[in-house]
Amino acid sequence: MNILIIGSGGREHAFAWKISQSPKIDQLFIAPGNAGTAEFGTNLEIGVTDFPAIRKAVLDNKIEMVVVGPEVPLVEGIHDFFLADELLKDIPVIGPVSRGAQLEGSKDFAKEFMMRHQIPTAAYLSVTKDNLEQGIGFMRGLKAPYVLKADGLAAGKGVLIIENLAEAEDALLTMLGGMFGLASETVVIEEFLKGIECSVFALTDAENYKILPVAKDYKRVGAGDTGLNTGGMGAISPVPFADEIYMKKVEERIIIPTVKGLQKDGIDFKGFLFFGLISVKSEPYLIEYNVRMGDPETEAVILRIKSDLVDLFEGVAKGDLAERELVIDSDSAVTVMMVAGGYPGAYEKGNVITNLENVSGSILFHSGTKMSGNKVVTNGGRVIAVSSKGKDFRAALKLSYQNASKIEFKNRYFRKDLGFDL
Repeated sequence: MNILIIGSGGREHAFAWKISQSPKIDQLFIAPGNAGTAEFGTNLEIGVTDFPAIRKAVLDNKIEMVVVGPEVPLVEGIHDFFLADELLKDIPVIGPVSRGAQLEGSKDFAKEFMMRHQIPTAAYLSVTKDNLEQGIGFMRGLKAPYVLKADGLAAGKGVLIIENLAEAEDALLTMLGGMFGLASETVVIEEFLKGIECSVFALTDAENYKILPVAKDYKRVGAGDTGLNTGGMGAISPVPFADEIYMKKVEERIIIPTVKGLQKDGIDFKGFLFFGLISVKSEPYLIEYNVRMGDPETEAVILRIKSDLVDLFEGVAKGDLAERELVIDSDSAVTVMMVAGGYPGAYEKGNVITNLENVSGSILFHSGTKMSGNKVVTNGGRVIAVSSKGKDFRAALKLSYQNASKIEFKNRYFRKDLGFDL
């Protein structure tokens, strides 16, 4: 079959790498893709929310399945767009309809959903300018630090964790005043939970689900989880503390109530569910949902999925996911994200990347790259994910670090302490 992947990052490159291995694939297209995805399919110069151009590409290239990588087109209703079009409505879209995508698109919607379906999560209050006094009163009743989250999508940067109450009150006013644009017109104030985090992924056909390999990502730019939040500096899978006992709790208390809750709420959710979890004294709490695979976790997780990914996607589309086989490799996989100097602040684009051909034993998933003539150049803050497998995460990390050290571009940077907390 002909498949179109929507997106341009490391996650989409990892999907392209895996999908291209399926005996079911004829032609693969990626919109817009990057320098790495071009190795596995045809890149199409189309923006991820340009639905009319995507429609044309789907019809012109006889696309039979669409896999949506990033959250923005899902929240903006790409699946609904297909369902409403006579020529597109029978083409499966892997990714939820916009109402389901609100689990990621609105922190307030997600917290209400968790409360309604008794899913363990932190205490919270949603605040607008209309109930500001109530919000400040709620915050004063919490122990430091104070967690403030922009309700809408803010490219992974809409969460502030502040130690000082007066600073937190000022930050609340700044957020409501437009710090993150429309995304912070509503701010969710949350109780701070202390523990260790991990990412759990499931694929669902709206009734059945498969739990994919668990991962842990590292969001802070600096060693020891210091500095600014980023889109993710690397990931490790599996996670030692997420053992069979812990995962049984996660499945019973969080995954099953989520899938059943979506059914009860009349949301036909077909695609990926990401559960951002925190383990507090070995008890799982849900911090947030995403409605797509995480990035950079995908670049580690995908290495551990032995099954045919297209076959699993067909199970999602046809509603028979329970009958499809998911085989997970027992080896560990890691990804180390190489970023442009200055990221997540101001950084340069267009710097030439060299020595890619000297990498051995790792897989390079391009995240922010493009071709300039016959050279690969930087085209984003997160540039290349160096992914490796090993008997344990330390062996896999050693290999990724060896290869990351070979790759050169101006002011390159990567964290050298991933797994320090495991």
